[in-house]
Amino acid sequence: MSRSTRPVASTSPHFIRRQFMATTAKFVEQYGLYSAEQQAAAQRSLETIKQHGIEIVRLVWPDQHGLLRGKALTVPAYAAALEAGNDITMAPFFFDPANAIVLNPFSADGGFAIDGLGGSPNVKSVPDPGTFTILPWVDNTALVFADLYMSNGHPFPLAPRTILKESLAALAATGAKLIAGVEMEWYLTRLIDNRLDGGSLGAPGSPADPPHVAPVGRGYNYLLVDHLDEIDDVLKPIRKALLQMGLPLRSFDDEWAPSQVETTFDILEGLQAADSAALFRTTVKQIAKRRGHIASFMCTPAIAGFYANGWHLHTSLADLNSGENLMVPTDNSPLSELGRHYVGGSLQHGIAASVFTTPTINGYRRRRPYSLAPDRLTWGQDNRAAMMRVISAPNDVASHVENRVGDSAANPYLYIAAQTVSGLDGILNKVDPGPISEDPYAADVPQLPTTLAEAVDALEADSFFRKTFGDVFIDYMVTMKRSEITRYNAWVEANPDPDTYVNGVTDWEHREYFELF
Repeated sequence: MSRSTRPVASTSPHFIRRQFMATTAKFVEQYGLYSAEQQAAAQRSLETIKQHGIEIVRLVWPDQHGLLRGKALTVPAYAAALEAGNDITMAPFFFDPANAIVLNPFSADGGFAIDGLGGSPNVKSVPDPGTFTILPWVDNTALVFADLYMSNGHPFPLAPRTILKESLAALAATGAKLIAGVEMEWYLTRLIDNRLDGGSLGAPGSPADPPHVAPVGRGYNYLLVDHLDEIDDVLKPIRKALLQMGLPLRSFDDEWAPSQVETTFDILEGLQAADSAALFRTTVKQIAKRRGHIASFMCTPAIAGFYANGWHLHTSLADLNSGENLMVPTDNSPLSELGRHYVGGSLQHGIAASVFTTPTINGYRRRRPYSLAPDRLTWGQDNRAAMMRVISAPNDVASHVENRVGDSAANPYLYIAAQTVSGLDGILNKVDPGPISEDPYAADVPQLPTTLAEAVDALEADSFFRKTFGDVFIDYMVTMKRSEITRYNAWVEANPDPDTYVNGVTDWEHREYFELF
């Protein structure tokens, strides 16, 4: 057959979809996983693919550490996944942050106490088509968040996005929804040596040599416009990409320490806020790396002169139907009665929630008195020393609270889920937050954990999160974090001289977290 007469296979999304579905089980339809809105979004995503010439769809899901994992699918494979899901190994759930294999995948239940997970089987990665986003910095490429399911159609119980969705559903059952604004600090550094030639490439449980980097600015300052201008050539493509993707970007700020940047976003509903935070971190890191820089959301890098990064989570509750802010005070009280109880629950569960707000060894270096990071269970009116900072005024529809305890390496899904269920429990049980703290660092209230080990012990013993997130998930997170702690303690025992630490931060922490987060 001549080239001119040979039939050409259609690349139309409709054709692709029909061809794949002719031979693939319709997993999504079988288990009723899409709402009518999602079905419409799936069709729109296929039309967008055709309109914009998309060739690759990155189907991603957040793991237990808040890192995005997934596959780069061709258009036919993505079209198939909209009906049948995409089979992936659940092997990453065996790993701690350094990819140490914490659980035995070849035991009867894979070490998870969950039937059906022995032998590291596949799970189904099902696109959430409403999250379909074209990536401006990658040619002909889009990204879609996915939810994970077992082969029987049940949600994969260790998936953080599932944990958040279930937490938001519990809140919705009371007639309310979470509104969240993200304010996150991070470091921009210039890449000097990637250390791929001659450095260690790493092994399971032993991270690779981190890259050599240099700061992009000097001197401590706040909001110095000259500092922003110095790094505008790197911030500009990041800024443009965020806006093109539709993220509600509000600002880039020059933060306190040299090379430190703060980025803020306008409010979104809970799941959108978590997806946006995850997409933001990915965007920043990938664009920076393409331009010869390393961006890090590690709390405190082992780089001389660097300070701690925080993630301040702004939240309020709104009526599910009217959208009315339920926290607005109508008198001189800091918040409505519901808002006060929301704060009460946040404080009551703040200690056990530390693993979710501050999930790394390094993050606990931020918890120091008089450091603009909270060290105890306090709330205050527009007071940045408090754990829960109230930003409100009588009849001000923007009244809300800011949880200042988190660090920038926190898993967005678990941080927001922990905030959701803690606040909800405070409302349901009318928890009194106690008096406003005038000097939060001197308040006679319980201290927050000062190490990850303390936080893990608190979480393991906590009945509230066991009831809310489930014993299986809590035991799993405790096991993951204890692996991390054990490796750290072994390193410290072998390297006991603190004079070798930079900023008081060990080489172990920098190697573990700097490039990963």
